Amino acid sequence: MSLIETSSKMAPGLADAVFDSQRVFRLVLDAMARPGRSVALDLDLDPPAPLDPMTAAACLALVDFETPLWLDVQGAAADYLHFHCGCPMAARPGEAAFAVITDAAAMPELGAFSQGSDEAPETSATLLIQAQGLAEGEGLRLTGPGIENEVRIRIDGLPPGFWDRWADNHALFPRGVDALIVADGRVVGLPRTTRVED
Repeated sequence: MSLIETSSKMAPGLADAVFDSQRVFRLVLDAMARPGRSVALDLDLDPPAPLDPMTAAACLALVDFETPLWLDVQGAAADYLHFHCGCPMAARPGEAAFAVITDAAAMPELGAFSQGSDEAPETSATLLIQAQGLAEGEGLRLTGPGIENEVRIRIDGLPPGFWDRWADNHALFPRGVDALIVADGRVVGLPRTTRVED
């Protein structure tokens, strides 16, 4: 199959690559700067299943030819992100700068992803995790930089023991992964500096 044939059958990416990328980038920065506070973006995007439109938008804004991407599914979703982002596809989670987890319940251990190093913590991975739902104002207690006092959030669909592993990730600082949780058309930032408790 030729590149022309492939591109003609590919679902479209961002309508305005520059303007929309900037909007999504600012949204993600806001989410990471204010952990536990969900943000939403009204964007017309219809990626192949099982990609959530918010996940796809984040990838289209953040991932490029210099950022290896790992995806927990293959097929149309992987082809879509590879085509529109121009990114190399990582064979293993530890090789990725960004990782997309469409099935949070079956995601690899956090330690399987790049943790960075004390000298270069910026080389750690950022995870985009699709959850089943979220609710602010209830659930787990989040504290840390970017949070005044505390915020409460409930995130559904994460694997058992996830928050215990997140505590281990937090303790690795300045190493450790960062995460963006996507659910219900919203995204929540979870940097490694955030402490999560019952």
